[in-house]
Amino acid sequence: MFEIAVEESFAAGHFLRGYKGKCEQVHGHNYRVRVTLAGERLDETGLLCDFVELKRCLGQLVETVDHKFLNDLPPFDQINPSAENIANYFYEQLSKHLATSLRECAANGVRVKEVTVFETDTTAATYRT
Repeated sequence: MFEIAVEESFAAGHFLRGYKGKCEQVHGHNYRVRVTLAGERLDETGLLCDFVELKRCLGQLVETVDHKFLNDLPPFDQINPSAENIANYFYEQLSKHLATSLRECAANGVRVKEVTVFETDTTAATYRT
């Protein structure tokens, strides 16, 4: 099994609905998102998936949340923008990108293995299936 990973960062504000503690107040984080792809086969160039293309796709998603108030954006206008839900959101969105923008990788059996969202340097949530 081969794996590759890329990271991007973004800044965003949010609050957690129904949370009893400091996080129920409006605050922000400098998030870091790590995406890991996995697959059994490399392409004819010897790559699982092109880092440049994966980073471009992740960058496009990050642009939609960077310097935004997450509670105002779907799906976080309905669900809490917790690190866990943000990781799941990036996982689902990147899986869709894999089927469209990164078709060649998907055709080789590459899949999103996991997404980890770091809320701080010492706290993170991971979503994988």
